[in-house]
Amino acid sequence: MFQSFDQKGGREGTPERVAALRARLVGLGADGFLAPRADAHQGETVAPCDERLAYLTGFTGSAGLAIVMTDCAALFVDGRYTLQAEAQVEPSIFEIVPIHETPVAKWVEKTLGEDQALAYDPWLHGRNEIDRLRKATATAGAKLMPLDANPVDAIWEDRPPPPLGAVRVQPTELAGEETAARRRRVGARVAEAGAAAAVLTQPDSLAWLLNIRGGDLPRSPVALGFGILNADGTVALYMEPEKCDGEVRAHLGNEVAIAPPDHFGEGLAMFGDKTVLIDKATCPLWVADQLKGADAHIVWGQDPCVLPKAIKNEAECEGMRVAHRRDGAAMVRFLHWLDTEIAAGTELTEIDVVTALEKFRAADRALLDISFDTICGSGPNGAIVHYRVTRQTNRTLAPGELLLVDSGGQYQDGTTDITRTIAVGPPPEEARRPFTLVLKGMIQLSRTRWPDGVSGRDLDALARGPLWRAGLDYDHGTGHGVGAYLNVHEGPQRLSRKGGDVALAPGMIVSNEPGYYRTGAFGIRIENLVLVTEPSVTEGGEREMMGFETLTLAPIDRRLIASDLLSVDERAWLDDYHARVRGEIGAALGPEGDGVVIDWLDQACAPLD
Repeated sequence: MFQSFDQKGGREGTPERVAALRARLVGLGADGFLAPRADAHQGETVAPCDERLAYLTGFTGSAGLAIVMTDCAALFVDGRYTLQAEAQVEPSIFEIVPIHETPVAKWVEKTLGEDQALAYDPWLHGRNEIDRLRKATATAGAKLMPLDANPVDAIWEDRPPPPLGAVRVQPTELAGEETAARRRRVGARVAEAGAAAAVLTQPDSLAWLLNIRGGDLPRSPVALGFGILNADGTVALYMEPEKCDGEVRAHLGNEVAIAPPDHFGEGLAMFGDKTVLIDKATCPLWVADQLKGADAHIVWGQDPCVLPKAIKNEAECEGMRVAHRRDGAAMVRFLHWLDTEIAAGTELTEIDVVTALEKFRAADRALLDISFDTICGSGPNGAIVHYRVTRQTNRTLAPGELLLVDSGGQYQDGTTDITRTIAVGPPPEEARRPFTLVLKGMIQLSRTRWPDGVSGRDLDALARGPLWRAGLDYDHGTGHGVGAYLNVHEGPQRLSRKGGDVALAPGMIVSNEPGYYRTGAFGIRIENLVLVTEPSVTEGGEREMMGFETLTLAPIDRRLIASDLLSVDERAWLDDYHARVRGEIGAALGPEGDGVVIDWLDQACAPLD
């Protein structure tokens, strides 16, 4: 079993921990402390030893930040996590602040008093974030105060040790490019930026650049470490040497030097009077402080691996196609099982469903891990956007409800992420219209074409249009980038009104996942991964346009569709999609495929009436 259902968060211990932190702050001469859900690598997934926000507040979501003052405290979460935060966090201690309504900087301006000091750990914040907060504290007449050590670590007596997962080689036939060529190509980008070197702090950048994978983080096949990429393509890799065996060292060759992470500062100090590129959004401020102390010249820019990594080559794209066919076969077996058990009246809980789905995926030995903890919400739990079932929240599925299942797999040739909303028995009539509106938005985005220079922000509204016309919406982005056997959430591309300003390019992969959530009743989301295609001229057109190739292959629950709300073109798209699912997944099930599953697939993929 991949996923644990034991409660990791919750309110127990929160009062004592906050009191201990406040006492620590008084001793440091600080009036408050920033506690983000972050590590020194600024990634979405963090190791257990870096789950400081969960330890302090009980909140276990993948994004958030707490500010603990000596007389008040606040937890900032986005729209995905407001319900989860209300369930996990002690309201008498933490005010839950929706960050889309009150940004952290605005709260700081209103809350901090004259001459107060708000402390932070420079390992856990990037320059962009600190610049915004510095301006906010100045407006309040207060100041930011960097600390040499994190005070949460000082009170966390049973803090887990740092992970030591083994590093593995990612074969060139799957990476599509040898690491030496990749290093030289990206090193040339560093030189074009006028720098002698670039600091790499994101583990997925190191994994992609060096054609390695690791096991330090749950669900994300990366190895924690830091790197300095020189303009000539050589790399200084600061990673625990015991993670790298002889095969890995031979693969990296003599152009990649490995040293322990505690030598990272010494490596930065060697760049006195040289120009170094660092990422303003993700590089810890500690790195900039070290470079400044060495009299290096800093060029603020983007991690030079981010954009090349996002634009998959043909080997990576084909690997993703293969992984999705394999994953689609597992999903079909699961959906058939689920329908069969529901029809038989079997009592199923959310944990039963997650456990079964993991077994169907794991039956294919190509599965290395799930790509994130499965979201499986029945009835009102489905309205919690990033709900994670625990033994405390586990519900029994009931007839007439919706079940939202968002899941994915990590395979050596690709990463998957799929959401399906399923009727449990007779579909609830009040859900069919919003389900169909969500489907219309997903189809509209799937069918769109656009010219060069268009960003995800430009396309986000296409998926929302049918919902908007009905006076409905959702609070999350429409899509995120996805890595090729890397992070299931990858930048810089996004389909979002907030931050989705990077132009889409052929080879980028994004999710297409509009939704609708009715608090206390149900949640609806339909998600496919899509690949940006090479530009071409449409018949009768004049300009080259890009489009999307859908990668995800699994039926969409036809029982929930109000087909009279679909246009002729939308019906045709759905029927064509289901015909493709029937053909490719039917073949993927192979000669050993159960005939009953094939019969179910035929029915699930039949044309709309």
